[in-house]
Amino acid sequence: MLEKNQDAPGFRCTDQDGQTVDLAEFKGRKHVVLYFYPKDDTPGCTIEANQFTALIEEFDRLDAVILGVSKDSCDSHRAFIGKFGLKVRLLADTTGELCERYGVWQEKEKNGEKRMGIVRSTFIVDKRGRLADAEYNVTADGHAQSVLEKIKAL
Repeated sequence: MLEKNQDAPGFRCTDQDGQTVDLAEFKGRKHVVLYFYPKDDTPGCTIEANQFTALIEEFDRLDAVILGVSKDSCDSHRAFIGKFGLKVRLLADTTGELCERYGVWQEKEKNGEKRMGIVRSTFIVDKRGRLADAEYNVTADGHAQSVLEKIKAL
């Protein structure tokens, strides 16, 4: 698992519109909030995405870009964005490579059944490309506000 103050693992991934997003493009210009979530259009993931969307202008004023990541496809991401009017970019990590690099693909247990899945996690990458924060097993509700406060403190 990743920790605060280490270099953020680089990545190139496709967003909902098929555009390539490279972490390096933000270096020196923007803070990056990289939040991993299990699945589009599910209750907790919808709460989290809606709350980040509600605060998007405040993140913008702080030079912070919000990137949500799941293993869903670009088509799924576009439908999720359209259904809820989301204003965050969603990355399609269909191979799971990005999830592996950030240590969020883990064994989870639900109703006594163990399986692999994305552990809801958030990473704040500062303008230097270092992890200003790394948080695993976050709670969806209220998380966006908590992240905003951490960005304000940078």
